[in-house]
Amino acid sequence: MKRNIPALLFVLAAAAPAAHAQKTDGDLNETQLHGRQVFAQSCGVCHLSPSLGSKTFGPPLNKASAAGNDEVMRAIIVNGTERMPAFKYYLKPAEIDAIISYVRSVPAQVVRAANEKGESR
Repeated sequence: MKRNIPALLFVLAAAAPAAHAQKTDGDLNETQLHGRQVFAQSCGVCHLSPSLGSKTFGPPLNKASAAGNDEVMRAIIVNGTERMPAFKYYLKPAEIDAIISYVRSVPAQVVRAANEKGESR
């Protein structure tokens, strides 16, 4: 039993940042819940941080992504970019819509410069 405790603590610690960054299930509708699941499976490898403070391959996505334009986000998901694969043959249109719905529910992160935090040089 004592061997399992460190493993359990590790799993809980690893899941905490991801769970903390996501909205609770009660805040999301059925489409957004499905979108969160598809996003985690298909997009998370590049767009979700594996641990707090670590960098991602792609930008973190939120409601301000693609200038808040759903059609721009849909075009990027469907056709890809230079650094991102196209998902038009992998995801169904309803799954893409669900991803967009979920991403639009994620609040934009406030990034402040060091000077604004009150830090001095």
